Amino acid sequence: MPKVFTSKSQQTGEIGENVAVKFLMKHGFSIIERNYTKKWGEIDIITEKDNRVHFIEVKSVQRDISVFPFIGHESNDYRAEDNMHPWKLKRLSRTIQTYLISRKVPEDKEWQLDLLIVYLDLKNKKAKIKVENDIVL
Repeated sequence: MPKVFTSKSQQTGEIGENVAVKFLMKHGFSIIERNYTKKWGEIDIITEKDNRVHFIEVKSVQRDISVFPFIGHESNDYRAEDNMHPWKLKRLSRTIQTYLISRKVPEDKEWQLDLLIVYLDLKNKKAKIKVENDIVL
């Protein structure tokens, strides 16, 4: 059954996540799971690379890349990474801990939280990605 989007931002988010998955696979990450959801939070993408689990939060932003060619250049001082509020990080931390326990991930297994900001230029069918590694919870 195809997904039904209730908003344009949901559709943008889905496209951004798909772009992020392709980017991660191209860079040697194995995709373990997508959209791990609990009532207190969701992890967009769970990957593994070099024996480390990466929990990936994806923020997608629509931009005309020809007008904003530099990654991170935002109009009106808006930065997608600013959406990583303390309450969002707390919810992510709880969701990650739930995942680690429910999937019986060994306690000594290394893991980290990463943020991928996907700048989508849907008109020109282009995307750019900014990576923020190892976000502190």
